[in-house]
Amino acid sequence: EPKRKTAFGSVGRRIPYRILHVINQDGQSLGNMHRAEALKLMDQHDLKLVLLRENAEPPVYRLMTGQQIHEEQLKRAEKKKASPKSGTCIKELSFSSAIAKNDLETKTKQIGQWIEKKYHVKVTIRQAK
Repeated sequence: EPKRKTAFGSVGRRIPYRILHVINQDGQSLGNMHRAEALKLMDQHDLKLVLLRENAEPPVYRLMTGQQIHEEQLKRAEKKKASPKSGTCIKELSFSSAIAKNDLETKTKQIGQWIEKKYHVKVTIRQAK
């Protein structure tokens, strides 16, 4: 089972597929071609091959300059930062209905801090005996 490539970057010459769909640096499709032709094109234009879609048939590669690769890496890093985390964290707080005023204020401040950090807060109030 091949390793999953998580980083976006130059593939170089290690291309496991024989037939590729190649897109040039301007975004125009060059069609399907053999791996050797794509590598020759890459060398002629001094560009790098980058895997865009591995699941497509045939896999889609794009010829890019080093600058284009860098810009795409920055875009993906920004998207990753902006996207919410997959696991939402739930904070739970439980207290009695006979809670002292100071304790209630302290716990209210704590709840406010958790909400600012985008946590889900679950508050349980127990009846005093």
